[in-house]
Amino acid sequence: MTEIRQTSSFVAIVTILICAALLFAGNGLFQTLLPIRAGQEGYSTTLIGVLGTAYFGGFTIGCFVGPRLIMTVGHVRAFAGLTALLTATLLAFPLFVDPLFWGVMRMISGVCLAVLYVVVESWLNDTSSNANRGRVLSAYIIVSNIVTMAGQLLVNSSDTKGPMLFLVVAILICLSIVPLSLTSTPTPTPIPSARLNLRKLYRVSPAGIVGCLLAGMAEGAFWSLGPVFAQGRGMITADIALLMAAFVFGGTLSQWPLGWVSDKIDRRIVIAAVSFGTVVSGLVIGFDLVPRGSPTLALAVVHGALMIPIYALCISHANDNVPNSRMVETSGGLLLAFSIGATIGPLTASFFMGGGKAGGLFLFIGLVLFALGIFAVFRLIIDTGVRRTSKVHFAPSSAASPAVFPMEAEKED
Repeated sequence: MTEIRQTSSFVAIVTILICAALLFAGNGLFQTLLPIRAGQEGYSTTLIGVLGTAYFGGFTIGCFVGPRLIMTVGHVRAFAGLTALLTATLLAFPLFVDPLFWGVMRMISGVCLAVLYVVVESWLNDTSSNANRGRVLSAYIIVSNIVTMAGQLLVNSSDTKGPMLFLVVAILICLSIVPLSLTSTPTPTPIPSARLNLRKLYRVSPAGIVGCLLAGMAEGAFWSLGPVFAQGRGMITADIALLMAAFVFGGTLSQWPLGWVSDKIDRRIVIAAVSFGTVVSGLVIGFDLVPRGSPTLALAVVHGALMIPIYALCISHANDNVPNSRMVETSGGLLLAFSIGATIGPLTASFFMGGGKAGGLFLFIGLVLFALGIFAVFRLIIDTGVRRTSKVHFAPSSAASPAVFPMEAEKED
């Protein structure tokens, strides 16, 4: 009987991971496609930054309303309804090319994706057990990163000026409902809504909340305007896709090594080190501080390896300071801090890129993460930090939804 139950659980987890893979692949393609297409339509860098702000603003709203919606209508109905709405939203982009319309559609897509991630992750959480939860979370992060890279590379498969790639995105998102709706696992337990209490979170972990906010500003700007930077450097679509995929690849490679190091020493040392390292690698890329013909993709891998894990390091540092009973509340609030930062980042960074200064993107990211590095060092000086014995083990994290955090909290029980 136990063997049958384990087999059933394994099949359910694989099925849900396939669903997540389709979602992330579609979103990865769209995140790269939209800035490229917007640039081809003659949108200014500021307008493209507004589109990024609209998306992350919608994602923030989704973090609040998603759990309540799921409690009202259930996981399956919420997923089916939001998938249909998201598919229709994505198909609307090539039908009516207008900045205001695209901004509204981008915000709606952010709300939808936040809720869809809540459903997928809470289902994974309920399907896994304390014995395999850590491996399931790791598999989820690895799968999401790999298919995001694959989605980004799909931008080469058709003309970005036509509707075909929007159709591909819609197909991938629409197909994600198939494996989840056919999964025979019980309906997951509703998750708590994410809460944001800045004063309380700052008392728990100053470096954690400031780090998540600033990491959100940097990543929100990067994912929204990275393709615009590449366009400004005269890269063709194929090169843009490879460049963006290289950043994700670097972040995938470095999560575990950096996490292992941060388990051994004060995490704020690692946060400061990777923040300062990101400043250097970003300025090298943004301002051509190396000779022409240098391995740009290799530099992108290094930059991604330094920047992308910052959020997970900040989450782990904050969780070092709270009991298991408060991990979900704390991590959910930190996610919202990240989302707020990601809402601010694209629009602010667009001003740094004004006047054709594509490298201004990495100047903005550099300033933000330099501030984070300085703050982490400041906290190290005035606070001896967490006792080694009270640290939780590092868990790779992505800025997805509040539902991923019960997986980390329960793993430590």
